[in-house]
Amino acid sequence: MIKRTMTAGWGDMDFNAHMRNTAYLDKSADARMLFFAEHGFSATEFARLRIGPVVMKDEVEYFREVSLLEQIEVGLALAGMSEDGSRFRLCNEFFRADGKPCARVTSTGGWLDLAARKLIVPPDALLAAMRQLPCMADFAVLPSSA
Repeated sequence: MIKRTMTAGWGDMDFNAHMRNTAYLDKSADARMLFFAEHGFSATEFARLRIGPVVMKDEVEYFREVSLLEQIEVGLALAGMSEDGSRFRLCNEFFRADGKPCARVTSTGGWLDLAARKLIVPPDALLAAMRQLPCMADFAVLPSSA
């Protein structure tokens, strides 16, 4: 699992003074987009190609609270993918500074052609980048969306 250190900021907090559910989704998306940018697919490149990742389902599991200004490690791994790469399942695991897991976000999505508004097979270079992600132990082959 690829890990990044992030901070639970003021805007990430809920009424109960711990990280809100949508903040986990936001940090998951940040971790994904940082990975893509580091592998040649910045937001500018996605716009140039007129494609983008689209999430069709998110599942969030909570294990421990995260408080304001707490440092967290956000992991990213591949939980599933179709053979052609048109559909994917990404897993983000969240850990507190003490190493204890605090949450897991599993997102299922695909690659959207922004002009045709339909799911497509990603370009070869993007598929190669996806294949560089470490795989979860329960990795599953998904059906194609193309």
